[in-house]
Amino acid sequence: MSSAVHREDVAVKGLEKPAEIIVDFWGVAHLYAKSDRDALFLQGYNAARDRLWQIDLWRKRGLGLLAENFGENYVDQDRATRMFLYRGDMQKEWEAYGPNGKKYAAAFVEGVNSYVQKVLDGDAPLPVEFEISDTTPDLWKIDDVVRIRSHGLTRNVASEVARARVACKADLETDVLRRKLEPQWETKIPDGLDPCLIPKDVLKDYELAIKGVEFSSLKENKANETSDKQQTASDHNYDFLQASADNVDSIGSNNWTISPDRTKTGRAMLANDPHRSHSVPSLRYVVHLNSPNMSVIGAGEPALPGISIGHNEDIAFGLTIFSVDQEDLYVYELNPDNPDQYRYNGEWQDMEVEQETIDVRGGDAQDVTMRYTRHGAVLKVDEDNNRAFALRTVWFEPGTSAYFGSADYMGARNWQEFSDAMQRFSTPSENQVYADTQGNIGWVVGAMTPTRENWDGLLPVPGNGRYEWDFLDRNKLPSSYNPEKGWIATANQMNLPDDFPYETLHIGFEWADPSRYERISKVLSENDSMTLADSMALQNDVTSMLALRLVDLVNQAELQLPEGADASVSQALELLKNWDGVVSVDSSAAVLGELMIDKHLGTETVERVAPDEVASLIAQGSITSVIDLLEAPNDQLGDDPQKARNDIIVSALIQSVEQARALLGDDLDSWRWGSLHKAYFENSVTPIAPEYLKEQLTVGPLETGGDRFTPLAARYDSDFEVTMGASFRMVLDVGNWDASRFINTPGQSGDPFSPHYRDLTPLWATGDYVPLVYSREAVETNASKIMNLTPQQQ
Repeated sequence: MSSAVHREDVAVKGLEKPAEIIVDFWGVAHLYAKSDRDALFLQGYNAARDRLWQIDLWRKRGLGLLAENFGENYVDQDRATRMFLYRGDMQKEWEAYGPNGKKYAAAFVEGVNSYVQKVLDGDAPLPVEFEISDTTPDLWKIDDVVRIRSHGLTRNVASEVARARVACKADLETDVLRRKLEPQWETKIPDGLDPCLIPKDVLKDYELAIKGVEFSSLKENKANETSDKQQTASDHNYDFLQASADNVDSIGSNNWTISPDRTKTGRAMLANDPHRSHSVPSLRYVVHLNSPNMSVIGAGEPALPGISIGHNEDIAFGLTIFSVDQEDLYVYELNPDNPDQYRYNGEWQDMEVEQETIDVRGGDAQDVTMRYTRHGAVLKVDEDNNRAFALRTVWFEPGTSAYFGSADYMGARNWQEFSDAMQRFSTPSENQVYADTQGNIGWVVGAMTPTRENWDGLLPVPGNGRYEWDFLDRNKLPSSYNPEKGWIATANQMNLPDDFPYETLHIGFEWADPSRYERISKVLSENDSMTLADSMALQNDVTSMLALRLVDLVNQAELQLPEGADASVSQALELLKNWDGVVSVDSSAAVLGELMIDKHLGTETVERVAPDEVASLIAQGSITSVIDLLEAPNDQLGDDPQKARNDIIVSALIQSVEQARALLGDDLDSWRWGSLHKAYFENSVTPIAPEYLKEQLTVGPLETGGDRFTPLAARYDSDFEVTMGASFRMVLDVGNWDASRFINTPGQSGDPFSPHYRDLTPLWATGDYVPLVYSREAVETNASKIMNLTPQQQ
């Protein structure tokens, strides 16, 4: 071991026996403890040491404690978040996570609190974000870990509301342009539902509950003023129905697992790159837990015990979203003589009414009221129409704390044990891929899955007792073990097996565009000697199969440019016809193609197909559905579908050229996708930080290729800033673990003054990786810091 390794002796309250934390060159903490309890204790202690602001804010947001810390402008968000806390039987809750769930959480929380107490006592530094916001961290309770639900990903209530509003103003056929349904399906309005009664702001509290924390107005809060950016959801533009909570192309992942006979090493391989909103620090944190009974490494959520994506000595595991529909909006008739009663099975039922007090920093505490039906939290009451609206979600069921189920499966030793753990994994609904040191590979869905006997879950339903859930026997969820083709891949696409009885089980009809999967499938099918480098290249691949569909469409259509069209339009058309679909930073064709795909092609199509009042609702629609229609034009486009299709393409092309010229100049050859498309990572407190700290807190911008349809997922906003994608990527050489590679962006640490706050970002931007070292020998060889921990007297 290098003599340059920094060594530190630390006394830790709550630690039972001496332990070590070895931090490697890339900021990964390898925790060595003498018991499972101490390993999980150290995970909490280390998470607080490296990510205290992040995990403390996660807890305060999730429990509805923002106003107490940051002022009265957060009262509405606190109330909304508290509506979705788990309020059921805690014994059943803990039992749902298997034999280790509660004791792991208890040890983790004790570790967090041990470090937090050091900070509160002045024996450890207070992270700068607390100084900026003039707050301090809190101590945790064990139930905090699992009661918070609103950070989890369920679906599809936002789409239900959108579909109802389109159905009110047009019809359900028009709505297919907003969201494609798979497998092939024709929905209908449930008996007893008037879609026109669904208020446009019915999801106000739901959206508040799931949103992050915005600090843009904290300074103004102190003067009881509110900036434009800190308005409540009641000020949102609800005439735009592409709700982020329901955009399945925004939040997803890629994973694959490959059998030994298709890899160059003769060992199995597993790769995973989950896609979520970009932030600093990263959503995920890589850590290595070691005890006499455990050695597991990979990425978890820093505020939760366990590892959700990674490997132990015997197996590797990774996940992507599998689109089970886990929520529904219920519509109730209210008793005109008592608005706290709703009709159910022909009788008036009492709502459960709960009162809570929200403490407010710098102001008086505020009492809030929350109402619940038998199905869930009441989101809105429409007094004019005597209706109430409530959300039923699996969040209210025991065992649905997002990702916490990883504490169960991370210790599995073989396929049977892993599959058994999936019987208890509930949220988010996931494609779990698997590989082991014996050369086996597999895929199993882990999800709590509602089934709907007499409706499909695609629209709100009356809450009168006719529309009730059951839950699917988990053995009926799809799985695969050692498939003949030698590989398994998922990318949030519709991957129900051909014989799955979707017509009766109705587990979900809204999936991501298949383009990422199609590209991954093509590469894996054509290479029977995959290397780690090949998998890393595939995670960073910027070929868009959707773009190639557009190119084929343009080449097959007989396009006529209008007389007098600028010469640049003709030049652009040739550029598009010859595009290879590669969305690289240096591509000029990608600029044109992306503007058509993401801006103008959908808008032009929707305006042709939908009535004006509906076009304003669904905006650009789903580009997948748009291209489906343009590839096979029908009477939705009018009396002459072919001509209408061609006119749409030409109009979108002209507008894209005009926008590109305005953004990048008149010289088409000088256009570069990277000049527009840049990744930027902003700390949550940057808007309220002193000017001299803003640059220290911020990472980027960095040019990056890709879009949301390429394996290198890089979704961008209206200003082309990359907002979502893979911050964490991992490729595992199963059995030769030290050869495995990963990257986590911007870096491992949450401390803006740590070298590990941003050190991995340049590598991430260029598609490079660093070793995910596992063996003790490799860890010591790559050590940069060692903390020798000893128990401290209480």
